[in-house]
Order: sequence, then C-alpha cells, then structure tokens
Amino acid sequence: MYLHLFILSTFMTQSPSLPVISVEELAKRLAQDPTELQLIDVREPEEVAIAYIEGFEVLSLSQFEQWSSDIAQRFDPHQETLVLCHHGMRSAQMCLWLLNNGFTNVKNISGGIAAYAAKIDPNIPQY
Repeated sequence: MYLHLFILSTFMTQSPSLPVISVEELAKRLAQDPTELQLIDVREPEEVAIAYIEGFEVLSLSQFEQWSSDIAQRFDPHQETLVLCHHGMRSAQMCLWLLNNGFTNVKNISGGIAAYAAKIDPNIPQY
C-alpha cells in the first residue's frame, strides 16, 4: 500500500513526459519479432487470470518487494521495455520507477490491456 502511494506521489510530483506506444504499434511489434522486446505486465494475478497477452512477464506492483531488488539482473536496462496494466496508470508509474533505476528505453502501453482488447483482440475479455 505504502509503495503504491510513494510511486504515485513521485509520479505526480515529477510528472515527466513518458514515452508511450499505442496498442496498434504494440500489435505490429508483437507480430514482427517480440524477442527484441522486454514485456512487463504490472497487474495483479487475479487480473492476469482474466485477460492476458502472451509473452508478458507479470511483475505485480503489490509484490514489489519480491522482484525489485533483482530487476536489473532479470532485464537488460538498455533493451526496449514495454509496460502494460489495465488502463495505463500503473504501467506509467512502473515506467517512471524503471527510468529512475537506470532503464533507458522504457515505454508505457497507452490504454493498457483494455485498449488492446477493444482495438486489437476482441477475444481478450474486458473487465
């Protein structure tokens, strides 16, 4: 809980211009060569159980303490990293945290999985 408030307050006070990627561009990139991308989903396990895009690694914000200390070993800080959530707010928070921790090529997926389901893949359930 406190982590969420810290990340949110940091995001709102610094309010940097975060790079974004549209769901249309994401779909193109996934169809081409997704191995060039690092894909992170920050939603909670119960959300992922409802709707999921193949290839994303789930790093729920509520489990921050479990994955935060070794993220630079699990992911290349210089490889393109795309971050997903439900609508784009939590993923924006994660993008900011990644940028503040040495990641250099991070993009927020605009509209999150809700936009992806509405515009790209209607087989993904909306919630």
